[in-house]
Amino acid sequence: MTSLRPLAIGSGDAAREALPALRQALDGGRAVIPYGVGGVPTAVPEGATPDTGTALVVGTSGSTGTPKLAMLPGSSLVASATATHERLGGPGTWLLSMPPHHIAGVQVLVRSVVAGTTPGFVELDGGFTGRAFVRASEALVGERRYTALVPTQLVRLLDDAEATAALASFDAVLVGGAASAPSLLARAADLGVRVVTTYGMSETSGGCVYDGVPLSVSRVRVDDLGRLVLGGATLATGYLGRPDLTAEAFGTDEEGGRWFTTNDAGHLDATTGRWHVDGRLDDVITTGGLKVAPRLVEDALTALSGVAEAVVVGVPDEEWGQVVAAAVVARAGTPAPTLEAVRSSLRGRLPDHALPRRLVVVDELPQRGPGKPDRAGIAGLFPSRP
Repeated sequence: MTSLRPLAIGSGDAAREALPALRQALDGGRAVIPYGVGGVPTAVPEGATPDTGTALVVGTSGSTGTPKLAMLPGSSLVASATATHERLGGPGTWLLSMPPHHIAGVQVLVRSVVAGTTPGFVELDGGFTGRAFVRASEALVGERRYTALVPTQLVRLLDDAEATAALASFDAVLVGGAASAPSLLARAADLGVRVVTTYGMSETSGGCVYDGVPLSVSRVRVDDLGRLVLGGATLATGYLGRPDLTAEAFGTDEEGGRWFTTNDAGHLDATTGRWHVDGRLDDVITTGGLKVAPRLVEDALTALSGVAEAVVVGVPDEEWGQVVAAAVVARAGTPAPTLEAVRSSLRGRLPDHALPRRLVVVDELPQRGPGKPDRAGIAGLFPSRP
């Protein structure tokens, strides 16, 4: 068994203080369970002890159900960091742009430890801003430079010309945590930003599929229910103190390979050979007996000129059972879209039953974890009756 200690990690430059503890954990020392400075240490199930070899215990996003604590061995974290550098073109200097106690942020620190480089830090005390990103980018040195963002951060930086220029100077910008709209990716590419989309989660040490292609140490397949199943060297050993949940999500094949079953639907594009995530199975909306995948509506919404971000949920309705409801963030400098205008613009692009019947415009989308939309919170933005 491995002992476990809480590790408070500050944002911005204060995150530097966590590097020695992470280095020791990767080298076989005490496992750490990070939490944000000023917050409450993560609650650990009574009597629970991490598996032998565990270096990091990190919470899942808890987007549905109760958050769980994934136990990540040092070998999984190192495999993920090494394969990431291999995919991107070699080790480099990383800029930490998000809170460091979630898997996406702490992996920036882990990659720095593995590469033997000193990371840079975006100050987040006043929230994430283009000015803070530019300042941190200017101070970051190294032959190769990388950063990682969530889609909302990318939207904000692309709305700032100076921040966009700074972003374009990076050798790669990982974007994950939530789905990136095709229109957002196209806009970034047109502005010279090398975005690499990532798919993964706490249970896989973060991203394990980059631009639809698994890392060299990762594997992907689809089960009989259409769920994506992830395998390879970056997996967690299970959930701390929850052998029942571990048995449900993790398994071993006949050849001894370990797999983690997600709740995401996906498919392999036979033409491009790239994997596509179609969305969470439990997010599917049934309206008037017809099914709607929120991801398809979200992509259509963000393709409209006045919409920067969108999340689509199903809300109860006496007539239809559920109706499609959209929460959107207006693009900077454009008027807030109306429901009538949105439905008119999307008619013909989407089937009629997939057109939003309710719309709310917000300054920011509620989130649960870095970049992950809080769909329950967003559904609560809509009244019980239109």
